[in-house]
Amino acid sequence: MKLERHSKIVELIGKYEIETQEELAQKLKEAGFQVTQATVSRDIRELKLTKAASEHGKQRYMVVQNPGTFSDKYIRILRDGYVSMDMAQNILVVKTVSGMAMAVAAALDAMHFHEIVGCIAGDDTIMCAVRSVDDTILVMEKMKKLLGE
Repeated sequence: MKLERHSKIVELIGKYEIETQEELAQKLKEAGFQVTQATVSRDIRELKLTKAASEHGKQRYMVVQNPGTFSDKYIRILRDGYVSMDMAQNILVVKTVSGMAMAVAAALDAMHFHEIVGCIAGDDTIMCAVRSVDDTILVMEKMKKLLGE
C-alpha cells in the first residue's frame, strides 16, 4: 500500500502544481487513498520531496533530482511494476502489473532517458515513443540493467 501511495504521490506532483500537504492529501483521497496529514508529511520526508518555484511563480512539491543518477524510488517503482517489454520499430511497449502503468511511466519520465520522447500509460501497458529503432534497443538494454536482468 505504501509503495502504491508513493507512486501516486510522484504521479500527482508531476501532474499538478501541489503547494501544500493538505492539497496533496486531498488529491490522494480523491484517488482512493485513506490518508492523514501525518501520513502525507511522512511520505514527503521519505520521498525526499522539496518545494521549488513552478513556471507560474508558485511554490510546488517536486522530486529532488541528482543529475546523472537515478533515484532509488524510481528504480523500485520500475522493478515492482515491471512485467515485460517489447519493441515495435521505435515504440517501446512496457507491460506492468495491473494499475501500475502510470506510476512506472512517471518513473521512466523522471529518469530522463534522452532517447525517450514521451510515454503514454494505460492500466497495465506503457507505450514509449523513442527517437529511433537503435535508441529503442539501447533503452531496453538500460532498463534490463536497472532491473537486474
